[in-house]
Amino acid sequence: MLNSQEIISLYNKYVIGNYTRYPVALAHGKGAEIWDTEGRRYIDFFPGWGCGLLGHCPQPVVEAVQKQVARLIHVPNTWYTEQQGEWAKLLSERSFDGQAFFCNSGAEANEAAIKLVRLHSQKGRYKIITFQGSFHGRTMGAISATAQPKYHAGIEPLLAGFTYVPYGDLDIVQKAIDNETAAILIEPIQGEGGVRTPPDGFLQGLRQLCDSYKLLLIFDEVQTGCGRTGNWFAYQHYGVEPDIMTLAKAVAGGLAGAAMLARREITPSLKPGMHASTYGGNPIAAAAGIAAIKMIEDENLLEQATKIGEFFRSTLNDLANEIDIIREIRGHGVMIGIELAAEGAKYVKTCMDNGLLINCTQNNVIRLLPPMNIDEKIATEGLEILEDALKK
Repeated sequence: MLNSQEIISLYNKYVIGNYTRYPVALAHGKGAEIWDTEGRRYIDFFPGWGCGLLGHCPQPVVEAVQKQVARLIHVPNTWYTEQQGEWAKLLSERSFDGQAFFCNSGAEANEAAIKLVRLHSQKGRYKIITFQGSFHGRTMGAISATAQPKYHAGIEPLLAGFTYVPYGDLDIVQKAIDNETAAILIEPIQGEGGVRTPPDGFLQGLRQLCDSYKLLLIFDEVQTGCGRTGNWFAYQHYGVEPDIMTLAKAVAGGLAGAAMLARREITPSLKPGMHASTYGGNPIAAAAGIAAIKMIEDENLLEQATKIGEFFRSTLNDLANEIDIIREIRGHGVMIGIELAAEGAKYVKTCMDNGLLINCTQNNVIRLLPPMNIDEKIATEGLEILEDALKK
């Protein structure tokens, strides 16, 4: 096996440098722990950029993939497979009884939603309202929906038809609706935007506006979905159902997989030939997605996500009472944001140097997306590393 420096040299020569990478080459992981090529152990509070909701290499998912890859790797979506149908059924039963379109990433799922809005809406209605601080993906449609100018630099002109409004202000949302508006797209909890939770009544108000103006309500649950917040989907905390929902990250147990779910009266607008995804819903991703859902239920992990999330927030709130640098702790389940009164990048590096992997977003928000089944002992060890970094 190559060492870290040899792997980094390989990348520098042959891989486009469009990512800012840490100088660590990761080799293998299990649960909330991961090791680099030199054998150094890290506690991972951000596994797979949120994809590792079940930790690294969860055994039921590994076994399902191993079994499936020996039987059938891929077939086009012009044929049927049992796995894709079963995966759609399990997702539908745990959400709002919709139908699924499968793809490979959150950006693709949001592209499908954007296209479905335009196909389903009356002629002349195509605009979608989105929110400042949002993040919906890197494809041209998804990045155009993303209301953060820093992601737009150098790739303009963007796709027309998106109206950006402040997060949490219903009056401004209502004023932004015109005769060309077709939908509202929102993350129930903003992830890249700093783990921002909606003000009381905000999502309910958006549902009422959509009903009044005959708009579609889209929830981007790419980061929040599949149990991350302690419910199957974050919208279930607020008693509001969307017309369309997008999923990715954890939906296939850590493998590449994504889905758009939509209400049954909407989905006929997506007719054959209007949209597709070659690898979407392939047998391996579907087998992994089925295994992930069953693992969550068999091991009672929704309840565990709530419990361990409360442990994280309680510990962090105690820390916030000791040090002034912490402004606010927020989130649901194992989706946790720590807003700091300083830039967070140096704390990310300090934690990594001491064996803990975390993330910083919006310059000053430490974002933690630990596995929902993380052991409390390992969680405590990681939190002690984070505490030491913040105190220093």
